Amino acid sequence: MTKPEAKDLSHHLSVEARSRKNSPLKSAFKYYNLPGMTFLGGGLPLADYFPFDSISADVPTAPFANGIGAQITKDDKTVVEVHKRKEFNSKDISDVELSRALQYGHTEGQPEILNFLKEHTEMVHKLPYSDWDLISSVGNTQSWDATLRTFCSRGDSILVEEYSFSSALETAHAQGVNTIPVQMDSEGIVPKLLATQLDQWVGAKPKFIYTICTGQNPTGSSLSAERRKEIYEIAVKHDILIIEDEPYYFLQMETYTSDVSARSKKAVHSHEEFLKAMVPSFLSIDIEGRVIRLDSFSKVLAPGLRFGWIVGQKNLLERYTRLHEVSIQCPSGFTQSLTNGLLQRWGQSGYLDWLIGLRSEYTHKRDVAIDAIAKFFPKEITEYVPPVAGMFFTTGFDASKHPKFEEFGRDPLKVEAALYERGLEQGCLMIPGSWFKSQGETTPKQPEVPTATSPNHIFFRGTYAAVPLDALTVGLEKFGKAVELEFGL
Repeated sequence: MTKPEAKDLSHHLSVEARSRKNSPLKSAFKYYNLPGMTFLGGGLPLADYFPFDSISADVPTAPFANGIGAQITKDDKTVVEVHKRKEFNSKDISDVELSRALQYGHTEGQPEILNFLKEHTEMVHKLPYSDWDLISSVGNTQSWDATLRTFCSRGDSILVEEYSFSSALETAHAQGVNTIPVQMDSEGIVPKLLATQLDQWVGAKPKFIYTICTGQNPTGSSLSAERRKEIYEIAVKHDILIIEDEPYYFLQMETYTSDVSARSKKAVHSHEEFLKAMVPSFLSIDIEGRVIRLDSFSKVLAPGLRFGWIVGQKNLLERYTRLHEVSIQCPSGFTQSLTNGLLQRWGQSGYLDWLIGLRSEYTHKRDVAIDAIAKFFPKEITEYVPPVAGMFFTTGFDASKHPKFEEFGRDPLKVEAALYERGLEQGCLMIPGSWFKSQGETTPKQPEVPTATSPNHIFFRGTYAAVPLDALTVGLEKFGKAVELEFGL
């Protein structure tokens, strides 16, 4: 069956994005390397003068029999070696030679890695419309900055989760974009409250909903398939976009169980099981092309690669490309050559094997963290929901149970600050939830929407990704002791 085309949503573009014109210089690059063409039109230095003749990296061989965290040995090693000249590279692998990777051009990204990612995206998300595409970025932080500039003008409003990544909020604030919080519970955005908020909206509607919908930072929550469908329908009704920021999407895990003997029985093993276990993305239910997905290798390969990609309808992505031409140009050529070389040697099958390995590793890390919280934190005042994705967990407390709550003027933030300091005294740093609080106000002021959480609820964010498991357990024991001391237990 032929897929429909995306809906024209160009009316959502910002003044800046609409003002961008195609670069006549960039349009001339289609003639570069054309047989019979002497190209004197661009300031492209000869590759002869690039001092890098080849680069190489030792990577584990798929399907990673020794596990994805094991030391690479000569018996399970694959060498990614990319040369300056195309003729010296493998004839059987689609490598990006350095003479091309280190040159100007290909703002969208090198074709080889883009083709791999398009195949991967179609396999995982099965987009329901035809004219979608993806372009490269320098990771999700840059993708987010470009998204704000593409759709928002100073003074516009956007919807963000009640607690969100503080750097993302600051990026919006610096551009004069108002961030209006949407109420959350332990499972993420509450669709009914979102619907009420938009039904009662006064004045110009927000440009889009920004959501870190899987393994949310900071809360660790993940939107269910049912909630995603409801939120998408609300976005269609009110004609707003959805920006799904998904660096943690492939860090989805098995459901937590305290029964240690049952854990290994729940693991996924095959590619089919893995893909079936993934919660459907907003992208996979988008029939109109109103979802922009921000994806990245930062959490599945390495943050320092600084390589991400943006998926959406072609007409909107074209405006991103015009912005990238005069800003980032393109991601690092070294990154594109080496990362593409890795992916081409693993293939789609090997990359899925890697992601399945990550699922197993992060499930174990999460289990160790939740086991430690259950063991060391006072049960009578501690709340927690084991995350099903991502790198973060939260522990919640009722501030009104603090012995000095009245003395603190019934201010939950003073309890939070006291517990933070007590944690540092005990030798463990967890981040106060208020540091991620979204705040904003539209003009005219919007009606109040009921909150999904108690006003006295405080929480702290921790991660099981940053330290070895023994240090994780010790750290949580320290913070559990801090909670006991601070609450007088």
